[in-house]
Amino acid sequence: MIRPMQPSDKPIVLGLIRATDMFTPDEIDVAEELIDIYLDVPEQKDYRIVVVENERKDVVGYLTWGPTPLSEDGYDLYWMAVSPAEQGHGYGKKLVRWLEAEVRKLDGRLIIIETSSQAKYQPTRQFYLNLDYKEVARVPEYYKPGDDRVIYAKYFR
Repeated sequence: MIRPMQPSDKPIVLGLIRATDMFTPDEIDVAEELIDIYLDVPEQKDYRIVVVENERKDVVGYLTWGPTPLSEDGYDLYWMAVSPAEQGHGYGKKLVRWLEAEVRKLDGRLIIIETSSQAKYQPTRQFYLNLDYKEVARVPEYYKPGDDRVIYAKYFR
């Protein structure tokens, strides 16, 4: 089941983000900052966060998304993580497909996703390609020397 994130989910979500070993401490701080904005300022419209539960109702993944600033009907998938123990069971795909359905309901035009070119992100990049996202841009050495910013997009109209 996918549902809006609740305050009680925050420690679980931060724990699974850390457990993935994919994010730096600074990145985890940014993820937490967005969670706090979402939870503490419910009237804001920039960030929306959902969690996915397994059959036991345990939170096993999350996704942060929102409208792309200054874009007409564009949306960003900002953050997504699935607990390492639950990876490979389709939860990431369910989250992305859920997001696509939401964007379609909003008559959205596209979803943008960005990630790193580091070798450890190869499975992540392949995951997006497998979901029919296309690499539309690459900014060499964006994050640091040797680490490009890779941008994927899917268009809906």
